[in-house]
Amino acid sequence: RISRAQIAALSAIGVFWGSFAALVPDFKLAIGAPDSVFGLCLMTSSIGGIIAMFGAPKVTGLIGRWLLPVAGAMLALAALGPTLAGSVPAFAAAMFGLGLTMSFYDMSANMRIAVLETRHGMHLQNLNHAMFSFAFAGSAFVTTLARRADWSPLEVLPWLVAVLLVLAAATDEGRGWTPEQMHGTSRSARMPWGTVLIVAGILFAAFVSENANESWSALHIERTLGAPAGEGGFGPTMLGLTMGIGRMSGQVLTARLGDVRLVFWGALIGTLGLILLALAPTQGVAVAGVGLFGLGVSVMVPTANAILGRMVPAGLQGLAIARAWMIGFTGFFVGPSMIGAIAQLTDLRVAFLVVAAIMAMIVPLVLWLRRHGA
Repeated sequence: RISRAQIAALSAIGVFWGSFAALVPDFKLAIGAPDSVFGLCLMTSSIGGIIAMFGAPKVTGLIGRWLLPVAGAMLALAALGPTLAGSVPAFAAAMFGLGLTMSFYDMSANMRIAVLETRHGMHLQNLNHAMFSFAFAGSAFVTTLARRADWSPLEVLPWLVAVLLVLAAATDEGRGWTPEQMHGTSRSARMPWGTVLIVAGILFAAFVSENANESWSALHIERTLGAPAGEGGFGPTMLGLTMGIGRMSGQVLTARLGDVRLVFWGALIGTLGLILLALAPTQGVAVAGVGLFGLGVSVMVPTANAILGRMVPAGLQGLAIARAWMIGFTGFFVGPSMIGAIAQLTDLRVAFLVVAAIMAMIVPLVLWLRRHGA
């Protein structure tokens, strides 16, 4: 009830990305791009995302209660771009606009969740992000079934836009939201930049690995392992499902293990899943690897948000998370393009092994947080 609007916002983002992930093979074929070029096109969404995250804390107070509904409507409009693009430049431009609107929506919801956690003394991050993951899984699964029934992206698009608009309407928080609640900061409070940078490093590794799976696992399953066209979408479906389960479990495990231990074990499990995906001999083993990775990576972003929100002075949570995300979100910038470049030079197996090594970098970072009082 407390975070109803944020749940609707993150669900909308999950609905879009789930459908997009399942349609990646179709998008790539439509614009006729090789792996490296397609990776660069995906990278442009991250450029737009970083710009949005820089400005989100300032714009938040200007729009007021209509912040999330407006951002949701913008996402529905931006969702038209990748499907309608018929060339590499058009697809790159569409991904830039998509990244700009998507990240503004995402960042606005996450800043608000951090404030609600402090105000109500509740852990809300894993619950909200679980809704993103379940929406991602459901959307990827439905889109996969549509592809297997020979639906084109143009036939999927009207349904996708309709769902996004309905969810945007559900994000209105009413008169209970005011800008002061988001920005009430003491002038004497100082930003702990060391902590912000370490959390940004965790977010970076998590975003690299998560987006690599979202963007390339379907293609890996269909191309590397020879699965029939349309069945690659079972990879993103499994990712969303297990991330949702992991995040719902995180609500309970956080109380038992603590935030830091939860991130530590999640990083190890996620790394093992990526190795299994990279070395998988069959489609079934690859999907299982995606599932194991999903369980591990599921707790990274919401729990890192919660750790940062707890370690910064009251009133700075929104700005701290925005800055950590702005830095960490370069993982979305690096992930797709890196996978594409490595796949062009070698293959997708090697690319996913590199992503596994990046995921493993979370372990020393979370140990630093533990030594400094997290």
